[in-house]
Amino acid sequence: MYTKNKKKMEIIHTDLSFEVYKRLKTMILANEFEPGEKLVQEQIAAMFGVSRMPLHKAFQMLENEMLVENLPRRGFYVTEIDNAKLLDAFECREALEGIAARRTTQVITEKELDDLKSLFKPFISKIKIDIKKYIEADQAFHNSILQLSGNQILQKFEVVKNITSQTYRGGLIRQPEETLPEHLAIIDAISKGDAQLAEQLMREHSVKTQELIREQINKEKT
Repeated sequence: MYTKNKKKMEIIHTDLSFEVYKRLKTMILANEFEPGEKLVQEQIAAMFGVSRMPLHKAFQMLENEMLVENLPRRGFYVTEIDNAKLLDAFECREALEGIAARRTTQVITEKELDDLKSLFKPFISKIKIDIKKYIEADQAFHNSILQLSGNQILQKFEVVKNITSQTYRGGLIRQPEETLPEHLAIIDAISKGDAQLAEQLMREHSVKTQELIREQINKEKT
């Protein structure tokens, strides 16, 4: 009897922790908690109407996904994305999205290709681009490439998705007039079925951003 009750409690507890984790993750990625902000457990527990135990487990899940960090004797904080971490993120994106672009080229349907092209149509030949809308299209494009790739690891690996999401939290690193032609060239390579070129262009797209971040890091050192 004790064993059965214990198992039932564990299932309920895990579900509650996961629900808290999902809500906190959404809030963090939406910048409702600022990078570097302390997550006060008592306040968040009261906000969600939960005890500290499921909240602590939710924090651990978010820490595993690099969205929060646990500072010894200080508590949990929203991960602050400095240029060094940003560079690490884009290095990961270079490899992962390069693979995804190649795989996407091999499996994409006509409908999916049309959806991909439609993301940037509103910005073509525009003298002034709405930056907020462009960021949304940019993020949708990169997320779509990961999803359309058909690679089950890329689709399921939450840290990969978070790497992409976190790179947008500080806004655009390069402006649309520079990146828009790159996005269109990648889509064109995909539409022509040139998997090798699609991977190459996707990697170059990330490398150019990495170069700019490295320049910023070097300036900070001087």
